[in-house]
Amino acid sequence: METMEKVSITHMSNAHTDWLRGLDFYKQELGILKNRLTEIAGKNTNREVMKEVEHYENQFEIQAENIHKLKHDIKYNVKVAGREAQNSGAGYIDGYLLDQHFYLGERYDSEEKTISELRQSFNQFASTYM
Repeated sequence: METMEKVSITHMSNAHTDWLRGLDFYKQELGILKNRLTEIAGKNTNREVMKEVEHYENQFEIQAENIHKLKHDIKYNVKVAGREAQNSGAGYIDGYLLDQHFYLGERYDSEEKTISELRQSFNQFASTYM
């Protein structure tokens, strides 16, 4: 019988906490950017500007949904890992949960990069029309 690699859950918990805090920050930041976008839309009725407004509005919604899904998946991973660690009696989980953890980390890094690029692009747009 093959034995799975076991890891301590404590290695995962700090990352989960950091990711959830980061996602909360990015969600708040999207709200601030949306408010600035509303201000731009109120000051500019130019068709080209309104196309850009719609583009950013859509991007903010997509990223808000991505954040929501990622937070849900992280919380689920925390719940399952916690239950498994408790059941093991020694605070360890199977390697497949660690694989999921690494995948969530990759998704977080990707989301962080996307938000950063979106923020930079939007700020360039906003500086022209604010």
